Amino acid sequence: MSLARFSDYLLLEKNYSKHTVTAYIKDIQQYQAYLNEKYAGEEIINSSYNLIRQWIVALVNNKLSNRSINRKISSLNTYYKFLIKVGDLKVNPLKTHRALKTEKKIQVPFSEKEFEYVIENLNKVDDFEGVRDKLIVELFYATGIRRIELINIKLIDIDVSNRALKVLGKRNKERFIPLIGSVLKTLDVYLQFREELPITEDSKYLFLTKKGLKVYETLVYRIINKYFSKASSKTKCSPHVIRHSFATHLLNEGADINSVKELLGHSSLAATQIYTHSSIAELKKVHAKAHPRNID
Repeated sequence: MSLARFSDYLLLEKNYSKHTVTAYIKDIQQYQAYLNEKYAGEEIINSSYNLIRQWIVALVNNKLSNRSINRKISSLNTYYKFLIKVGDLKVNPLKTHRALKTEKKIQVPFSEKEFEYVIENLNKVDDFEGVRDKLIVELFYATGIRRIELINIKLIDIDVSNRALKVLGKRNKERFIPLIGSVLKTLDVYLQFREELPITEDSKYLFLTKKGLKVYETLVYRIINKYFSKASSKTKCSPHVIRHSFATHLLNEGADINSVKELLGHSSLAATQIYTHSSIAELKKVHAKAHPRNID
């Protein structure tokens, strides 16, 4: 298998993250392991759609969710497309494949009151980690950026005079997001604490640990979960829920969906529309209250 070349292709040409590439490779290796077990000597490159369907059935029988199965087949499909691109394969066996049906997950955003509760508690902190955590929460909610985007913010990406933040999104696509006054105020306090940290190779990044090292995904998740699990009864308290809340609250207040799309860094409007379900619920309330023919 050309997995080394495929990995380089995803990293260097497609600009996928290392985490994503690792997931793709793992999915492909799992299918090869299945072929080795069931059909010794069979290689992925020579696999027929019939064999792939048998693997899908095996995954279903193993109680894997349709969403997870679709992800694995998507990884395999990307690999076949790569093999065709480099001339190692002529026909993609997944060309006519249709993804398994999945239920659309409706994620409930945090309420404005829940945010107020978290910020109110964070206003009481007066140490480096507390102020850093407050800035992380405020920046997530004020910009709607992804977790990996927040982690990779560099000091040079912040333009205080123009109140703007440069964000490097998926596929290395840059976008600029306005910064509100409350975020800039917390940023100023955080930078004062930050000056006392040891200088390291990671000092160019905005968010650091007490040792001066760049924060990492698990730490950022723990920070959000720590504060919001006290304010909310939701089972999932993650950075993505804040991103969802950012979009929903803007739409509830009448923001144009195309503007929200640009702020979120979505490549298509369809990706942004998943955040509109809560806005529609809010519109129903307004409609019911304001429409003269409503007699409920």
